[in-house]
Amino acid sequence: MLIKIYNPFKKEEDRPTPSSVYNWRIYFVGLISSFAALEIGYDSGFIGGTLALNSFRKEFGFDRMSESHSSFIISNIVSLFHAGCFFGSILSYPITFYKGRKVVLISSALFMALGAVLMLISNKDRGLGPIYAGRILAGIGVGQSTSIVPTFLSEISPPPIRGRVSAMYEIGWRTGDLIGFWVSYAVDENMSTGYVQWILPFAIQIIPAALYLALVWWVKESPRWLFSVGKDSEAIENSKFYRKLDDGNDYLLSEISSIKESVNEAKKKVGTGIAGPFLILLREPKLQKRLLVTASLYVFQNLLGVQSINYYSPIIFGKIGVDGTNATLFSTGMFGVVKYIATIIWLMFIVEQIGRRNTLLYVSPICAVCFFYIGAYLKVEGGAAAGRAALGLMYVWCFFFIIGWSGTPYIVGAEVFDNSLRASFQAINSMFLWLSVFFMTRFTTDMIEGMDYGIFFFFASMALISIPWVYFLLPETKGIPLENMEELFDYPAPRAHILVFNSLKCGSDILQDKADESSLTSNGNLKQETIHVEKVV
Repeated sequence: MLIKIYNPFKKEEDRPTPSSVYNWRIYFVGLISSFAALEIGYDSGFIGGTLALNSFRKEFGFDRMSESHSSFIISNIVSLFHAGCFFGSILSYPITFYKGRKVVLISSALFMALGAVLMLISNKDRGLGPIYAGRILAGIGVGQSTSIVPTFLSEISPPPIRGRVSAMYEIGWRTGDLIGFWVSYAVDENMSTGYVQWILPFAIQIIPAALYLALVWWVKESPRWLFSVGKDSEAIENSKFYRKLDDGNDYLLSEISSIKESVNEAKKKVGTGIAGPFLILLREPKLQKRLLVTASLYVFQNLLGVQSINYYSPIIFGKIGVDGTNATLFSTGMFGVVKYIATIIWLMFIVEQIGRRNTLLYVSPICAVCFFYIGAYLKVEGGAAAGRAALGLMYVWCFFFIIGWSGTPYIVGAEVFDNSLRASFQAINSMFLWLSVFFMTRFTTDMIEGMDYGIFFFFASMALISIPWVYFLLPETKGIPLENMEELFDYPAPRAHILVFNSLKCGSDILQDKADESSLTSNGNLKQETIHVEKVV
């Protein structure tokens, strides 16, 4: 019996693709973008633990506040960052419309770096004002990056590896998570209580922001955006750069032709004005449905509890029975390890193999079971064994949530709209993301106080509701070229992918047959043709 060895790097191609298309430049741009995500992940990893440090609480007088007032201030510190993210999402669209994707990347890096520096000014004499302002500015940068980075990566990546390249953004996020959790634990474990103990975690934010700002200048503009604004010559050069192909390559010619055709159709359909995407959204119910599906993925992501647990993990783990600041910080550090491992597995074995839709359907029931158990444990106040099981299921939930709901919304949201709509609708998706994050982080402490164990039943119920929503509304998108995404929504979601993918393969075979026939001379010999890309002046 032969044993088939699984190859996680096998690519499902809709057409013959030169190997040079899968080159280091694509992955290096993914790496650069991961520094933007690292900044986001670090914030979610470090802020909860740092705000719980006795040194921070003494510096700003939390030890003299009532518990309700202290919770209110902490919620403000956390949620102002997300308010900045929301407005950064709005700001990203006009910038990318007029100036392109790269300018938004640079702008996001500048805001992140400025915000990180500003937070360091805070102390007991100046108060929390610089932290508030710095978190808003950093949030604006993060909001811009979440709007444009997934869009940019989806535009420059070949279809067979688009999910994997986009997943590098998620890897950066989880790397930041991991570092942030353990920095909080390390300063609590190894440093004496004082100013340096709490300011150091804030200072480390500058590192990913500075790296991102330094490297983003190397990135070349998206060819799809350049074609959309009539800069065809530069678009062709950038296409050659990202594909590592010469002028006469058939794959390059085909891709450029497809992009230009899509751009021309979009201009006829949407127009060239900045308000065009929103006007067509009002006219087309099918487009409204598609945007509803993508935006809902971001909302479900947060209603399943991830941000509540990220930012308030010391409180959450304390509820389960982990006592003491050091113990809760260690538990949250292990939380970061689980998330990082799960993200690597998702990148290597799931995002392009199992796909986007199926993964969500597989993990949601598991997430629901985990939270139903934790809620039930807190309700009946079970013994030590039940408490250990609850803690274990928190990590089980974390693992399956990450491989399903953590990165998938970003990939799908950046994939399913055509070139003229992608930036504007991804900005809307990002607004829904940060609005739901703001809501959950701002009111998690209130939900814990008011609902107690019921907060876990709430998260579990949202996981169950997501299952029929995804099954009936979200088609699989892996391996489908961006220019053909609209076709997926013409069929029932469960069958859409196989129908569209097979039609693309059939079309590719027909075109190849015609090309082979046309290249034969009358005596059966191959006719040599020179194909070139004309420079557009």
